[in-house]
Amino acid sequence: MVVERAVDDRDGTVTGPAGGQGVTTTSRRSRRRALDELLEDRPADPEVGAMARRIARRLSLRRPRDARAERGRGSPAPVPYRYRSDDIDLDRTLEVLTERPVPEDTDIVVRERTGTPRDVVLAVDVSGSMRGEKVRIAAATVAALSADLAGAGDRLAVVAFWSDAAVLAALGGPVDPARLLDRLQRIPARGLTDVGFGLSVAHAELARSPARRRIALLLSDAVHNAGPDPRTVARRFGELHVLLEVDGEHDEPLGRDLARRGRGRLARVRTHRDVAPGIARLLRR
Repeated sequence: MVVERAVDDRDGTVTGPAGGQGVTTTSRRSRRRALDELLEDRPADPEVGAMARRIARRLSLRRPRDARAERGRGSPAPVPYRYRSDDIDLDRTLEVLTERPVPEDTDIVVRERTGTPRDVVLAVDVSGSMRGEKVRIAAATVAALSADLAGAGDRLAVVAFWSDAAVLAALGGPVDPARLLDRLQRIPARGLTDVGFGLSVAHAELARSPARRRIALLLSDAVHNAGPDPRTVARRFGELHVLLEVDGEHDEPLGRDLARRGRGRLARVRTHRDVAPGIARLLRR
Protein backbone atom coordinates (compact mmCIF):
# COMPACT_ATOMS: atom_id res chain seq x y z
CA MET A 1 0.00 0.00 0.00
CA VAL A 2 1.26 3.48 -0.93
CA VAL A 3 -0.09 6.70 0.53
CA GLU A 4 0.45 9.59 -1.86
CA ARG A 5 -0.63 13.10 -0.96
CA ALA A 6 -1.69 15.97 -3.16
CA VAL A 7 0.97 18.52 -4.12
CA ASP A 8 -0.89 21.47 -2.55
CA ASP A 9 0.70 21.96 0.89
CA ARG A 10 -0.48 25.50 1.55
CA ASP A 11 -2.34 24.39 4.67
CA GLY A 12 -0.63 21.24 5.90
CA THR A 13 -0.92 21.67 9.67
CA VAL A 14 -1.37 18.34 11.40
CA THR A 15 -3.48 18.30 14.53
CA GLY A 16 -4.07 15.49 16.96
CA PRO A 17 -3.09 14.09 20.35
CA ALA A 18 0.52 14.20 21.40
CA GLY A 19 0.31 10.77 23.03
CA GLY A 20 0.54 7.38 21.42
CA GLN A 21 -3.21 6.82 20.94
CA GLY A 22 -6.01 8.60 19.12
CA VAL A 23 -6.90 9.84 15.66
CA THR A 24 -4.75 12.26 13.70
CA THR A 25 -6.43 14.58 11.21
CA THR A 26 -4.96 16.71 8.46
CA SER A 27 -6.26 19.12 5.85
CA ARG A 28 -4.21 17.40 3.18
CA ARG A 29 -5.82 15.19 0.57
CA SER A 30 -4.41 11.73 -0.03
CA ARG A 31 -5.08 8.62 -2.06
CA ARG A 32 -4.03 5.00 -1.84
CA ARG A 33 -2.28 3.18 -4.63
CA ALA A 34 -1.22 -0.41 -5.12
CA LEU A 35 2.47 -0.89 -4.46
CA ASP A 36 3.04 -2.45 -7.90
CA GLU A 37 1.93 0.83 -9.51
CA LEU A 38 4.89 2.58 -7.89
CA LEU A 39 7.76 0.16 -8.43
CA GLU A 40 9.92 0.50 -11.50
CA ASP A 41 10.57 -2.55 -13.66
CA ARG A 42 14.32 -2.92 -13.20
CA PRO A 43 16.52 -5.68 -11.79
CA ALA A 44 17.95 -5.42 -8.29
CA ASP A 45 21.69 -5.25 -7.68
CA PRO A 46 22.80 -8.90 -7.24
CA GLU A 47 25.80 -7.89 -5.09
CA VAL A 48 23.52 -6.16 -2.59
CA GLY A 49 21.27 -9.21 -2.41
CA ALA A 50 24.25 -11.50 -1.83
CA MET A 51 25.57 -9.24 0.91
CA ALA A 52 22.18 -9.23 2.65
CA ARG A 53 21.99 -13.02 2.53
CA ARG A 54 25.44 -13.29 4.11
CA ILE A 55 24.40 -10.96 6.92
CA ALA A 56 21.17 -12.82 7.56
CA ARG A 57 22.92 -16.20 7.48
CA ARG A 58 25.54 -15.15 9.98
CA LEU A 59 22.98 -13.35 12.15
CA SER A 60 25.25 -10.36 12.40
CA LEU A 61 23.18 -8.54 15.01
CA ARG A 62 25.38 -9.61 17.93
CA ARG A 63 24.30 -8.61 21.40
CA PRO A 64 26.39 -8.03 24.53
CA ARG A 65 27.45 -10.94 26.74
CA ASP A 66 24.70 -10.17 29.27
CA ALA A 67 21.95 -10.31 26.62
CA ARG A 68 20.16 -13.15 28.42
CA ALA A 69 18.99 -10.64 31.00
CA GLU A 70 17.67 -8.41 28.23
CA ARG A 71 15.55 -11.15 26.70
CA GLY A 72 13.71 -11.96 29.89
CA ARG A 73 13.69 -14.01 33.04
CA GLY A 74 11.51 -16.88 31.91
CA SER A 75 12.48 -20.51 31.54
CA PRO A 76 15.41 -21.22 29.19
CA ALA A 77 14.29 -22.38 25.75
CA PRO A 78 16.31 -24.12 23.00
CA VAL A 79 17.05 -21.80 20.05
CA PRO A 80 19.63 -21.65 17.23
CA TYR A 81 22.89 -20.00 18.21
CA ARG A 82 22.61 -16.23 17.64
CA TYR A 83 25.83 -15.04 19.28
CA ARG A 84 23.98 -14.30 22.53
CA SER A 85 24.34 -17.40 24.69
CA ASP A 86 27.07 -19.94 25.38
CA ASP A 87 24.75 -22.39 27.20
CA ILE A 88 24.85 -25.20 24.61
CA ASP A 89 22.01 -27.73 24.48
CA LEU A 90 24.28 -30.68 23.71
CA ASP A 91 21.57 -33.31 22.98
CA ARG A 92 19.71 -31.13 20.48
CA THR A 93 22.95 -29.95 18.88
CA LEU A 94 24.08 -33.54 18.32
CA GLU A 95 20.75 -34.33 16.65
CA VAL A 96 21.34 -31.49 14.21
CA LEU A 97 24.96 -32.40 13.55
CA THR A 98 24.07 -35.97 12.59
CA GLU A 99 22.25 -34.52 9.57
CA ARG A 100 24.80 -31.80 8.80
CA PRO A 101 28.40 -33.04 8.87
CA VAL A 102 29.68 -29.56 7.91
CA PRO A 103 27.73 -27.34 10.30
CA GLU A 104 27.39 -23.58 10.41
CA ASP A 105 27.33 -21.48 13.57
CA THR A 106 23.53 -21.42 13.63
CA ASP A 107 23.35 -25.25 13.64
CA ILE A 108 24.44 -25.16 17.28
CA VAL A 109 21.46 -25.17 19.65
CA VAL A 110 21.73 -23.13 22.84
CA ARG A 111 19.43 -22.25 25.70
CA GLU A 112 18.23 -18.67 26.05
CA ARG A 113 15.81 -17.16 28.48
CA THR A 114 12.74 -15.99 26.65
CA GLY A 115 11.47 -12.45 27.05
CA THR A 116 8.59 -10.25 26.05
CA PRO A 117 8.02 -10.35 22.28
CA ARG A 118 8.84 -7.16 20.40
CA ASP A 119 7.21 -5.61 17.37
CA VAL A 120 9.55 -3.43 15.33
CA VAL A 121 8.66 -1.04 12.51
CA LEU A 122 11.60 0.06 10.37
CA ALA A 123 11.10 3.38 8.53
CA VAL A 124 13.64 3.65 5.68
CA ASP A 125 14.40 6.98 4.01
CA VAL A 126 14.52 6.29 0.24
CA SER A 127 14.58 9.91 -0.96
CA GLY A 128 17.17 10.42 -3.64
CA SER A 129 18.77 7.46 -5.37
CA MET A 130 18.94 4.08 -3.63
CA ARG A 131 22.40 3.29 -4.94
CA GLY A 132 25.90 2.77 -3.60
CA GLU A 133 26.48 2.78 0.15
CA LYS A 134 22.95 4.00 0.88
CA VAL A 135 21.34 0.82 -0.44
CA ARG A 136 24.03 -1.29 1.27
CA ILE A 137 23.18 0.31 4.61
CA ALA A 138 19.48 -0.36 4.01
CA ALA A 139 20.25 -3.95 3.03
CA ALA A 140 22.34 -4.52 6.14
CA THR A 141 19.59 -3.05 8.34
CA VAL A 142 16.81 -5.19 6.87
CA ALA A 143 18.94 -8.34 6.97
CA ALA A 144 20.21 -7.81 10.52
CA LEU A 145 16.76 -7.07 11.91
CA SER A 146 15.16 -9.98 10.05
CA ALA A 147 17.77 -12.37 11.41
CA ASP A 148 17.55 -11.14 14.98
CA LEU A 149 13.76 -11.09 15.16
CA ALA A 150 13.20 -14.45 13.46
CA GLY A 151 11.97 -17.25 15.64
CA ALA A 152 11.75 -15.27 18.87
CA GLY A 153 8.07 -14.29 18.72
CA ASP A 154 9.11 -10.85 17.47
CA ARG A 155 7.70 -9.27 14.31
CA LEU A 156 9.03 -6.77 11.77
CA ALA A 157 7.31 -4.27 9.48
CA VAL A 158 9.06 -2.07 6.92
CA VAL A 159 7.96 1.37 5.70
CA ALA A 160 9.77 3.24 2.92
CA PHE A 161 9.30 6.99 2.72
CA TRP A 162 10.32 10.05 0.74
CA SER A 163 7.76 12.88 0.41
CA ASP A 164 5.18 10.05 0.49
CA ALA A 165 5.36 6.55 1.96
CA ALA A 166 4.91 2.88 1.11
CA VAL A 167 4.30 -0.05 3.44
CA LEU A 168 6.61 -2.74 2.05
CA ALA A 169 5.89 -5.31 4.77
CA ALA A 170 3.11 -5.13 7.36
CA LEU A 171 3.28 -6.47 10.90
CA GLY A 172 2.31 -10.12 11.02
CA GLY A 173 3.06 -10.73 7.38
CA PRO A 174 5.98 -12.70 5.93
CA VAL A 175 9.32 -10.88 5.89
CA ASP A 176 11.59 -11.94 3.04
CA PRO A 177 14.76 -9.77 3.13
CA ALA A 178 15.53 -10.45 -0.54
CA ARG A 179 12.06 -9.38 -1.64
CA LEU A 180 12.14 -6.29 0.57
CA LEU A 181 15.48 -5.22 -0.87
CA ASP A 182 14.20 -5.79 -4.39
CA ARG A 183 11.28 -3.47 -3.66
CA LEU A 184 13.48 -0.85 -2.03
CA GLN A 185 15.75 -0.70 -5.07
CA ARG A 186 12.80 -0.45 -7.48
CA ILE A 187 11.25 2.62 -5.84
CA PRO A 188 11.83 5.56 -8.23
CA ALA A 189 14.38 8.15 -7.11
CA ARG A 190 12.71 10.94 -5.13
CA GLY A 191 14.21 14.24 -4.10
CA LEU A 192 12.21 15.59 -1.13
CA THR A 193 12.14 14.03 2.32
CA ASP A 194 9.15 14.28 4.68
CA VAL A 195 10.47 12.59 7.82
CA GLY A 196 7.27 13.40 9.72
CA PHE A 197 5.04 11.62 7.23
CA GLY A 198 7.27 8.55 7.21
CA LEU A 199 7.09 8.46 11.01
CA SER A 200 3.30 8.92 10.88
CA VAL A 201 2.88 5.86 8.66
CA ALA A 202 5.24 3.87 10.88
CA HIS A 203 3.28 4.94 13.96
CA ALA A 204 -0.01 3.88 12.36
CA GLU A 205 1.45 0.45 11.62
CA LEU A 206 2.83 0.12 15.15
CA ALA A 207 -0.53 1.13 16.64
CA ARG A 208 -1.95 -2.19 15.41
CA SER A 209 0.53 -4.11 17.54
CA PRO A 210 -0.57 -5.89 20.73
CA ALA A 211 3.05 -6.34 21.86
CA ARG A 212 4.14 -4.90 25.19
CA ARG A 213 7.34 -3.56 23.64
CA ARG A 214 6.69 -1.66 20.41
CA ILE A 215 9.74 -0.16 18.73
CA ALA A 216 10.18 2.20 15.79
CA LEU A 217 13.56 2.46 14.08
CA LEU A 218 14.20 5.38 11.72
CA LEU A 219 16.95 4.89 9.12
CA SER A 220 17.65 8.30 7.60
CA ASP A 221 20.09 11.16 7.19
CA ALA A 222 17.39 13.28 8.92
CA VAL A 223 17.57 15.97 6.23
CA HIS A 224 13.91 17.03 6.42
CA ASN A 225 12.84 19.33 3.58
CA ALA A 226 9.11 18.68 3.08
CA GLY A 227 6.07 18.73 5.35
CA PRO A 228 5.54 19.80 8.98
CA ASP A 229 8.11 19.52 11.75
CA PRO A 230 8.64 15.79 12.48
CA ARG A 231 9.31 16.45 16.17
CA THR A 232 5.55 16.55 16.76
CA VAL A 233 5.17 13.01 15.44
CA ALA A 234 8.20 11.73 17.37
CA ARG A 235 6.47 12.49 20.69
CA ARG A 236 3.77 9.91 19.94
CA PHE A 237 6.15 6.96 20.12
CA GLY A 238 6.89 5.01 23.25
CA GLU A 239 10.29 3.96 21.83
CA LEU A 240 11.75 5.59 18.71
CA HIS A 241 15.40 5.06 17.79
CA VAL A 242 17.35 6.78 15.01
CA LEU A 243 19.98 5.09 12.86
CA LEU A 244 21.58 8.20 11.37
CA GLU A 245 23.34 7.93 8.00
CA VAL A 246 26.39 10.20 8.12
CA ASP A 247 28.15 9.20 4.89
CA GLY A 248 26.90 12.40 3.20
CA GLU A 249 24.74 15.41 4.05
CA HIS A 250 22.90 14.84 7.33
CA ASP A 251 21.19 16.69 10.17
CA GLU A 252 22.46 15.22 13.42
CA PRO A 253 20.78 17.80 15.71
CA LEU A 254 17.36 16.90 14.28
CA GLY A 255 18.14 13.18 14.50
CA ARG A 256 19.11 13.48 18.15
CA ASP A 257 16.02 15.57 18.90
CA LEU A 258 13.75 12.95 17.28
CA ALA A 259 15.35 10.18 19.35
CA ARG A 260 15.10 12.20 22.55
CA ARG A 261 11.43 13.09 22.01
CA GLY A 262 10.71 9.50 21.03
CA ARG A 263 12.33 8.17 24.23
CA GLY A 264 15.02 6.40 22.25
CA ARG A 265 18.67 6.61 21.25
CA LEU A 266 20.72 7.55 18.19
CA ALA A 267 23.50 5.60 16.48
CA ARG A 268 25.64 6.98 13.65
CA VAL A 269 26.38 4.79 10.62
CA ARG A 270 28.85 5.67 7.88
CA THR A 271 29.00 2.30 6.08
CA HIS A 272 26.98 -0.91 6.11
CA ARG A 273 29.53 -2.39 8.51
CA ASP A 274 28.36 0.05 11.20
CA VAL A 275 24.75 -1.15 11.06
CA ALA A 276 24.80 -4.33 13.17
CA PRO A 277 26.67 -2.86 16.18
CA GLY A 278 24.56 0.29 15.89
CA ILE A 279 21.28 -1.60 16.05
CA ALA A 280 22.59 -3.73 18.93
CA ARG A 281 23.17 -0.54 20.94
CA LEU A 282 19.77 0.89 20.06
CA LEU A 283 17.65 -2.15 20.85
CA ARG A 284 19.26 -3.07 24.13
CA ARG A 285 17.24 -2.37 27.26
